[in-house]
Amino acid sequence: YAGIIGSFEPLSQAYGQLLQSSAGDSMWEVNPRCALGDQNGEVEINIAGNSESSSILPMLESHRSAAPESAYQGKETVPIKTLDTVAVQYLKDARAPFLKVDTQGFEWQVLDGARETLPHIKGILVELSLVPLYEGQHLWREVIGRLEAEGFILWALQPGFSDQASGRTLQVDGIFYRAS
Repeated sequence: YAGIIGSFEPLSQAYGQLLQSSAGDSMWEVNPRCALGDQNGEVEINIAGNSESSSILPMLESHRSAAPESAYQGKETVPIKTLDTVAVQYLKDARAPFLKVDTQGFEWQVLDGARETLPHIKGILVELSLVPLYEGQHLWREVIGRLEAEGFILWALQPGFSDQASGRTLQVDGIFYRAS
């Protein structure tokens, strides 16, 4: 990919790693450390033992039993921003912006904070939970319905998180493109 990549990361340790990884790529812009959601301010994020399961939302037993290493180890207070307040700099010269939302059950809130941004997005990858993994999250059917209402068509599904003991798929990544 030869275009600009804009990355957001709330956790301080992962943010440091992201800065190192992006340092040699002039087209990779790392936003100042923050979570994305439906408000501007501060929020507490739960830090998972495996980092990638960290979430603003409380983790449910269904997640912990499928991945015991993901149990929360602590919390961190982080700035939270809406995508509408930070996306302008990434969209100004973009011909076909693509958005990836992987926020461990908090995807609905990210979409709530992107009402002005979404009409400019041509494609989106969003994590879809097939079963409740985080308290208060919206499941796959609701997210697909919402994105369809926004003018997106489900294009592809990619495997995500599965319970290794039972073989049950718990999450997939949905790729959506604008209908027009």
